[in-house]
Amino acid sequence: MAAAVSSPEVSAEGQEPLLSGGEAEEESRDVVETQEHYKSRWRSIWIMYLTMFLSSVGFSIVIMSVWPYLQKIDPTADASFLGWIIASYSIGQMVASPLFGLWSNYRPRREPLVVSTTISVAANCLYAYVHLPHSHNKYYMLTARALVGFGAERTSAMANTSACQAVGFILGPVFQTCFTLIGEEGITWKLIHLQLNMYTAPVLFGALLGVINIVLIFAIFREHRVDDMGRQCKSINSEGEESGGLDQDAEGNVDHVAVVAINFLFFVILFVFAVFETIATPLTMDMYSWTRKEAVFYNGIILSVVGIESVIVFMVVKMLSKKTGERAILHGGLLIVLVGFFILLPWGKKLPNIQWQEIKNNSIPRTTSTEMLMPFWSLEALQLPSNHTVEPVGCPITQSWCLNTPMIYLAQYISSDILIGLGYPVCNVMSYTLYSKILGPKPQGVYMGWLTASGSGARILGPVFVSQIYTHLGPRWAFSLICGVVVVSLLLLEIVYNRLIAFSVRYGRMQEENC
Repeated sequence: MAAAVSSPEVSAEGQEPLLSGGEAEEESRDVVETQEHYKSRWRSIWIMYLTMFLSSVGFSIVIMSVWPYLQKIDPTADASFLGWIIASYSIGQMVASPLFGLWSNYRPRREPLVVSTTISVAANCLYAYVHLPHSHNKYYMLTARALVGFGAERTSAMANTSACQAVGFILGPVFQTCFTLIGEEGITWKLIHLQLNMYTAPVLFGALLGVINIVLIFAIFREHRVDDMGRQCKSINSEGEESGGLDQDAEGNVDHVAVVAINFLFFVILFVFAVFETIATPLTMDMYSWTRKEAVFYNGIILSVVGIESVIVFMVVKMLSKKTGERAILHGGLLIVLVGFFILLPWGKKLPNIQWQEIKNNSIPRTTSTEMLMPFWSLEALQLPSNHTVEPVGCPITQSWCLNTPMIYLAQYISSDILIGLGYPVCNVMSYTLYSKILGPKPQGVYMGWLTASGSGARILGPVFVSQIYTHLGPRWAFSLICGVVVVSLLLLEIVYNRLIAFSVRYGRMQEENC
């Protein structure tokens, strides 16, 4: 939903314009922001940061464990259904985004914030119980994730909140890693039929954070509007206030070509990252013969390191953008993502271990992680708690490409993780910042709703695309097509490069031409 508060860096973006209005409005804007008002505004900003972070964590905290959990609760589900499970979150978000964006334009922002967070809490609790039904468990999981997505709608006009959103996407698996130590069986609270294990603990933790978030919204969150000089503007938190004062020509002056281009680029950015998060667990289980627990645990460790990297990137990229500009950094970020997926292509001759269908309890002998990574390190040395069960491991023979596609070495996978973890947050923040600047001084709720809808569409198509292509054609086809999509986005960026400018710059040029 549109940001109801503003930080000094972007306060002029997404707030009411300084170009129109009568004397009464000008007088209201001459009131300099008081210290108390300033502190209240920043408390609200931090609540928005927290809300964006938690909604993103809600998506990614289970992303590593969805496939193992789906296999555990419903043996009838195959890898192609995994894409729909992950996409269901974004389907719910895509439906909710324009609705909540419109709601936030005409009502106090607190209302949709509380309603959406409450839906997320309830949906997370439902996810914790999808193991109970005796059949069709995969559809209950599908429904739960769709409702989590519907309640996770949070659009924002602020670059800082988009940074929190991106960090949430990356750090979610870190929380999942911690809960892996509980094990697959965990403990059961028979009175309420609740299983607390490595699959349900993360969503229950997310539900708890959601409740805390609701309390903080009621207790602390207040809506404020200020211009770039710190002067107060009208707020729709006051009943009966009009949102007037907006230049009626502002919307007509927005460069809609640039708006469409950024929506497409944002679509590509989230598409490729959704592909990466979706395929990480199945890929590592197929290539390295990891068990369900090992896949969740090891991927969590790897993404934890990537998350730290991304936090550093966020701190550096804002300072760097002041010197080079957002467009150049967005271009560089897309190039890094391209290299990351190019590295992930299978290049060697060694085939992955095969999980033969007729062997119920084991695959052929496993290749150790030391052999895959060479002398870097051996993940086999890490001993995880065991539930004393044996499960088939390796690349399933039902995936015909396993017999002729070279394995992706662990060094390739980790290198790709590092590069994509570097490029994704850069692209995410820069696209948000450029979009807000292009829109200029007007309420951005609906526009930001459509941007979020574009991202949701990407997170719908990405998981479905990669689960189908990967299952039937293998990683070589899947990652080659992703490289092609990124190349197309780079070409588009080159074409519209000169149009990706701030509204104030474009408006100033138009005024000069009219003089």
